Amino acid sequence: MRTRPSAWHLALVPIALLMAVPLLWMLVTSLSTLAETRRFPPSLPSHLEWANYATAWTDSPFARWMLNSSVVSVTCVVSNIVLCSLAGYAFARLRFRGSQLAFLAILATLMVPFQVVMIPTLLIVKHLGLVDTLPALILPNLVTAFGIYLMRQFFVSLPVELEEAALIDGAGRVRILARVLMPLMGPPVATVAVLTFLSVWNDFLWPLVVTSSPEVMTVQLGLSTFQSSHFTNWPVLMAGTLMSQLPVLILFVAGQRFFVSSIANTGIK
Repeated sequence: MRTRPSAWHLALVPIALLMAVPLLWMLVTSLSTLAETRRFPPSLPSHLEWANYATAWTDSPFARWMLNSSVVSVTCVVSNIVLCSLAGYAFARLRFRGSQLAFLAILATLMVPFQVVMIPTLLIVKHLGLVDTLPALILPNLVTAFGIYLMRQFFVSLPVELEEAALIDGAGRVRILARVLMPLMGPPVATVAVLTFLSVWNDFLWPLVVTSSPEVMTVQLGLSTFQSSHFTNWPVLMAGTLMSQLPVLILFVAGQRFFVSSIANTGIK
């Protein structure tokens, strides 16, 4: 069913354009020369400087940084889908002593900022001998409290009769979860995947703390090496930043429908 434009839609248009200004400024700067970025008032480039993208890619281990970010992000997405699904199913369907208290304790961790637990996490990673390695970037993001909460809410909303029918047919819990319930969990799985990928891909603080070698850096940390205290090549930096955001934009556009549906369903339960 198509929705007719309303006054609210018209009011959101200028807000949407305002939100797009940083992205447009980044695109224009990436196609300008260094001299053009220093003009005041700012103006559009006289010609498109596509060489900035080639410079950002070739004058640094940009491909390695993108590969590191991809490996870390995809691994965390897969682990979050698996572990959050198992935990969410346990809290929604299984009855065991202390389940409610354990679930409330997990929800309470949502109010604890990462900066509070960063030092203990770093000490654990150091004790395991993982400092300056890719596993050190993956370990703190293997599972999230919000993912567990989201998956539990959707498992609760599914009819219990589906599970009871499978139990009568002789299926076990793991088989019910994998064959019966998970095929119905498209929206929350897509939401956990998108949110985890966005969080891990754009993370800067933890990679800054736990890595130092250029070969292990993620793309967000690698981009910071384009800046120095005396000189910053803004067109090249903006070109690299725009390339680093392409996977995020593609994933968000692809999963937007599931993402909005999942958040709306979770909010009304």
